[in-house]
Amino acid sequence: MLEDTLVHLMREMIYVGLLLLMPPVGIALVVGLLIGLLQAITSIQEQTLSFVPKIVAVALVYIFLGSWMLRILLGYTTDLFAGLPEWGAL
Repeated sequence: MLEDTLVHLMREMIYVGLLLLMPPVGIALVVGLLIGLLQAITSIQEQTLSFVPKIVAVALVYIFLGSWMLRILLGYTTDLFAGLPEWGAL
């Protein structure tokens, strides 16, 4: 029983972590790809040109999706703490 519970908790933790990680990393990937393509087309090889737009894009993701991400994280944490007595505090 203990192993099943731990596997379930770890699987849920990984799922929530990936769910919260995908939007900012995905946006940074897309913006980096577009800026890299623009740099290749124009032959501009400035390193800060790709860094600043990625930071701005990730900040915008956190501004627009931050409340959703916080609700997901709070729901997971609440479920985790609420289940401690049921699991016998492992």
